[in-house]
Amino acid sequence: MFDISKYQGIIPAFYACYDEKGEISPKAVQKLTQYYVDKGVKGLYVGGSSGECIYQTVPERKLLLENVMKVAKGKLTVIAHVACNGTRESMELAAHAESCGVDAIASIPPIYFHLPDAAIAKYWNDISSAAPNTDFIIYNIPQLAGVALNPGLLSTMLENPRCIGVKNSSMPVEDIEKWVHCGAKVVFNGPDEQLLGGLVSGATGGIGGTYGAMPEVFLKIYELATTGRDLAKARELQQDACQIIYKMCSGKGNMYAMIKEILRQSGGPDLGGVREPLLDLQEGDREIAAECVAMINAVKAKL
Repeated sequence: MFDISKYQGIIPAFYACYDEKGEISPKAVQKLTQYYVDKGVKGLYVGGSSGECIYQTVPERKLLLENVMKVAKGKLTVIAHVACNGTRESMELAAHAESCGVDAIASIPPIYFHLPDAAIAKYWNDISSAAPNTDFIIYNIPQLAGVALNPGLLSTMLENPRCIGVKNSSMPVEDIEKWVHCGAKVVFNGPDEQLLGGLVSGATGGIGGTYGAMPEVFLKIYELATTGRDLAKARELQQDACQIIYKMCSGKGNMYAMIKEILRQSGGPDLGGVREPLLDLQEGDREIAAECVAMINAVKAKL
């Protein structure tokens, strides 16, 4: 029996956790996972864009997921993004994710070559076949993948009983309405700046790259939006979150380097830097992170 409640709520996109040598740190992975358990989020999206997946090897991605599951299994919904550019490696990660006991796997389309819909569907169905007892979620992020989901391709994928829906990171809120109309059981809002709009348009929950820096804020937006108790307050908090995100993006280094610094300054776990070619913190970025921490604390005081 399909349990949609597993996919309702706030699901932070998990960050890459490195030691001082830039290698995956199992200790930091477990600390970050426990941090989110304690914050009360619904689940974690592991190995996606926020996790710097395209700059990691297959063994590294397995190691990270294994250490997430040591803490999260039975406590949080875990969705493992398993896509690599090759089908074989993606299937290997899918089978591994199922063996770890994740709730769902997810995949972007293959990048670089612009493949026809039939080839993309085969790629996704091949990945899904490697985890035959696990839900499958399409990750639609055309601004980075270079390929956009369309209703015809989604309808084809929904013929696969394991395909339950879409993590939608395209910017138009209209796309969420499209996927709901196509029959997707689950549609996650991806762009953090429009969580409220996505929920109003039919998203079942949100998966976001900045949620991890301020989970309390997004948890409150979700609560207010889904209960209908105070949409004006939800709108105010969404606008506050947007201003924080804009400040995060104003640094010279990569945004995820900024978020990791925000977590450090907030008393969260030390996750190291980011992997090259992503730019680590640059001159002035720590000061911007401190401004973000102050802004987050000010919003949290209003909750």
